[in-house]
Amino acid sequence: MKLNLKRPLAFFDLETTGTNIGADRIVEISVIKLNPDGSEEVKTWRVNPGMPIPLESSLVHGIYDEHIKDELQFKEIAQAIAEFIADSDLAGYNSNKFDIPMLMEEFLRAGVSFNLDARHFVDVQNIFHQMEQRTLKAAYQFYCDKKIENAHSAEADTRATMEVLLAQIERYENMEWEDKKGNIIIPVTGDVEALHKFTNLSKPVDFAGRMVYNEQGEELINFGKHKGKRVEDVFNVEPSYYSWMMQGDFPLYTKRKLEEIYQRWNGKKAAERQAKAASQPKPAEQQAPKADAPKADYQKKDYTKQDHTRTQPYQNKPFKKKEEPAKPVNEDMLQQLALKFKKG
Repeated sequence: MKLNLKRPLAFFDLETTGTNIGADRIVEISVIKLNPDGSEEVKTWRVNPGMPIPLESSLVHGIYDEHIKDELQFKEIAQAIAEFIADSDLAGYNSNKFDIPMLMEEFLRAGVSFNLDARHFVDVQNIFHQMEQRTLKAAYQFYCDKKIENAHSAEADTRATMEVLLAQIERYENMEWEDKKGNIIIPVTGDVEALHKFTNLSKPVDFAGRMVYNEQGEELINFGKHKGKRVEDVFNVEPSYYSWMMQGDFPLYTKRKLEEIYQRWNGKKAAERQAKAASQPKPAEQQAPKADAPKADYQKKDYTKQDHTRTQPYQNKPFKKKEEPAKPVNEDMLQQLALKFKKG
């Protein structure tokens, strides 16, 4: 059955710097416009996002900074894109949740008018998920060709889960699977470690997915304004972020893992401070005077006398002549006294 088109249907896909619609940017957009007469028009634009592309994103779509450094920014091609899909309905895979909102953010930043009113939006992922249900009941029916008796009782659901896994291992034995990097592997085996890796492709640190591991095994923030940044790098530029998360409404296990990272980071900082202090030159020790150094003839001293309350310098006092012992009185001395006091 062919599509019954009353106007063009533009299938499009975006490659971006990340998945944060408010903060990330488009690095590539490709559009296949299917016209009512069955003809196709295809256009692809590479875009300079005006920001570095995180390595984690480049590993997914294969576009690195050097590939787009000479390309135009979105604001310079926004009008051409808007005109190309102006008369079209829009279709994509997960487009309702990501591609369309991301495209509209870019149009709004560029100041280009693009009206979504009266357009139709076809999200292929939603058709897939709704027609091929992803419930335990649907999985049990698909893999085991049985219906769960006493569905939603804990034991019945647990046993159904176990049987589904055993059926999956048998069904996908030796079946190849290609990851986002193009690597071909056989992921579904009887080996639990291999199953663990395949069922944790996002590499969560804390199960809630607030933090994930990168290819180097380093923890990254996986939400908000610091999405895609190393947790330790965030602590370097914003140490208070740790307190904000610890006091926020996050799962306890998330906080436990965050605390482990913080303690490790704090230990590194302490070691760096100690190493820096040890590398600083020590002050030169006071040197003793050389043996042949000339000695001062004298040192001027401030001689003082002390009492219990203060120290006072000596005051200059009149010089007193040393007294001699008294001589015995003789006749001459008496005559001199008589002459001195003789009345005239």
